[in-house]
Amino acid sequence: MVVRGGTPAWIRVLRIAFAILGIVALVWIPARNLGNPDYSYVNFFSYFTIQSNIIGVVVLLVGGLRDPDGRRWQVIRGAATLYLTITLIIYAVLLANIDVQLQERWINDTMHRVIPIVLIADWLLVAGGIKPTIKLVLGWLAYPLAYGAYTLIRGPFADWYPYPFIDPRDQGYGALTIGLVVMAVVFALLGVIVAALNGLVPKAVARR
Repeated sequence: MVVRGGTPAWIRVLRIAFAILGIVALVWIPARNLGNPDYSYVNFFSYFTIQSNIIGVVVLLVGGLRDPDGRRWQVIRGAATLYLTITLIIYAVLLANIDVQLQERWINDTMHRVIPIVLIADWLLVAGGIKPTIKLVLGWLAYPLAYGAYTLIRGPFADWYPYPFIDPRDQGYGALTIGLVVMAVVFALLGVIVAALNGLVPKAVARR
């Protein structure tokens, strides 16, 4: 493998390897349900977990194969890291015992734990010159906010919501709104933390 960027070859190889694992995990269940009239592909791809993992896999593949070094790319890396950090935390805190259409244990672990941890580790190991700013964090939050709007708009038509905390049918829109505002604040704080921790490992080594 020819390494043209500044990231060490071993990290790029691992990016590609975990990207392949993520791709297999993403396509496994949909592929098994080909021809099943009761299976909803739209619902499957409407999970934040699935969408964030798709983003993460693309970032790993591009980072492994091309290793861009521009600021725009580093912002995209940070966004993917934030979204998968959200996936990791929300699953651990709110969804560990809830069916989210990932019945296979290895697929569930890959999407909710392995890929998020890989993106976080990559973000800590490879500095991108990212620092927390209001503009950066608000830009990162655009996708989670758009996802919430999509879910709430589609939900009444599909009579389906991917997660209990974004389902107004039992809790009502008042409680739902309060919960979503709290989550938005938490996501913003996570965004600040993610930006601040970029390249933590090489920075710590350089200080020593």
